[in-house]
Amino acid sequence: MDAVSPTAAAVPTAQALAANKKAKDSAQEFEAVFLGQMTNLMLENVQTDEQFGGGHGEEMFKGILAEKLGKQMAKVGGIGLAPAVMDQIIKLQQGSKS
Repeated sequence: MDAVSPTAAAVPTAQALAANKKAKDSAQEFEAVFLGQMTNLMLENVQTDEQFGGGHGEEMFKGILAEKLGKQMAKVGGIGLAPAVMDQIIKLQQGSKS
């Protein structure tokens, strides 16, 4: 009788670890995009000084700033969206394996 020890069953395989890392990265990227979009909307309502601000260059760089802010916010923990998204990704992966 071949019995699998409980500790061996609890140790995740390399494939499971890779899938979890991919799910975590995807969830963090999702949160980064979400936060970037929210930041972009927020920056659209910022009043610019006519003497020292405005113009095409500022408009172009506002989008880049919003994207970078979103990525950094998600990297340091974000608003808690990534863990919820990661849980759903893992549930969907487990459901597709059945």
